[in-house]
Amino acid sequence: MTAPKRNTWQREAVRDALSKRDDFVSAQSLHASLRDGGSPIGLATVYRALASLAVEGEADSLQSPEGEALYRACTMSGHHHHLICRNCGLTVEISADPVEEWAQQVASANGFTEPQHVVDVFGLCASCSR
Repeated sequence: MTAPKRNTWQREAVRDALSKRDDFVSAQSLHASLRDGGSPIGLATVYRALASLAVEGEADSLQSPEGEALYRACTMSGHHHHLICRNCGLTVEISADPVEEWAQQVASANGFTEPQHVVDVFGLCASCSR
């Protein structure tokens, strides 16, 4: 078992900046907003803090359709999925029991145990569909 990460001022700054956003954000964008606010934090430190927060379940992480890693403060505990607007970035955290059942059935049917999965659904929200 690994020891919990120390709560340095840099880590707290990243956690705080992430918690003030409702959308998914790249490390570069979060770094720019921190720097614009006067923080001397480095980009590599932002990357490390975001990765650590994601591993510990304090942040959600996903890959954008363009392949960029994006992060968001996690507001739902436990395993969950996301609906994400491709236009404005609106994100809704959802539970999806049918997906869980399907993943288990497909894994079992193919001789796999302990299946894990990530499901992020990209589309257009109601506002952007108008």
